[in-house]
Amino acid sequence: MVKKYKNLWQQIVADDNIAWAYQKAKKGKSKYNAVRYIEDHKEECLKEVKRLLVEQEFTTGAYKEKTIKEPKERLIYVLPFYPDRIVQHAIINVLEPIFVKMFIKDTYACIENRGIHKGSLRIMEFVRKNKYCLKMDIRKFYPSINHNILMRIIERKIGDKQLLRVIEDIVRSIPGEKNVPIGNLTSQWFGNLYMNELDMFIKHKLKIKCYLRYCDDFALFSNDKKLLNEAKHQIIKFLEEELKLNLSKCDLFQTSQGVDFLGYRHFKNYILIRKSTVKRVKKRLVKVKKAYLAGKMPHDRFRSVIASTLGWFKWANSHNLSLSLQLEELKEMAKDDKRNYKQAA
Repeated sequence: MVKKYKNLWQQIVADDNIAWAYQKAKKGKSKYNAVRYIEDHKEECLKEVKRLLVEQEFTTGAYKEKTIKEPKERLIYVLPFYPDRIVQHAIINVLEPIFVKMFIKDTYACIENRGIHKGSLRIMEFVRKNKYCLKMDIRKFYPSINHNILMRIIERKIGDKQLLRVIEDIVRSIPGEKNVPIGNLTSQWFGNLYMNELDMFIKHKLKIKCYLRYCDDFALFSNDKKLLNEAKHQIIKFLEEELKLNLSKCDLFQTSQGVDFLGYRHFKNYILIRKSTVKRVKKRLVKVKKAYLAGKMPHDRFRSVIASTLGWFKWANSHNLSLSLQLEELKEMAKDDKRNYKQAA
């Protein structure tokens, strides 16, 4: 029997939780006018967030839409910082540990102490043990999430009526029967919860031992090609009938070809960076350098971007000379802030 979590509302509206939610929501956004205003009027603003929730007056605000083109073109929905982003953090502060307990150990997106590198290590383990891989991903995942199905899944887990009212308001804040907005903090977690239904099906119904998922990309491994082929048809049926989702890609191949997942190509004894990823990173680094030299990017932010890119690059057994030289140059620049703004201009 599935455990149902109740009496969560008081945790969400607690003063310390709302204050913590604000601290998390404002991270990296201190330059925004809305954040500056709240910082100057913090006590009264956070009291108002609590009042809106306690008196059940909170409703999701109006979205602004913007299109991003990297790594692929997507429509992003942006909510007001206040009160929406604070409210979403307050909810996820309480729901995150509950959701994580529900998830399988081999789902790697948006979960603390997991992520791309741990997922990559797990793929290497599966590649070494198995001859075949079935790799699949969902077509337009977030825009395809069905509101009614998502709410049924959430209601099976959460039994707090006040919390469910706010969650449903967020879920149905986009008109129509489907679409969980990319850009909402809650969407990352609701998407994981939605796909957890597939995880349970694959692990417990199909009895696939070597399986992992990152958001809407997932892979199954076996030494039995026939088993994976049969699993493919059952997964397609489950996705279409139970979750109203369709596949974008579905490939069954030998692991000796290399398994392209999480931005890397995994072989038994080494990892390579995907060529398209190298191209995208090089393009991004040019933009980062330009913004930094023009004084439009703080030194700390520049240093952080270079450090994270170096960490990502060093993870693979790659020897892309042009990218290596580009990173070495930027690494030297990141050591000290020696910009000459007149010269850069």
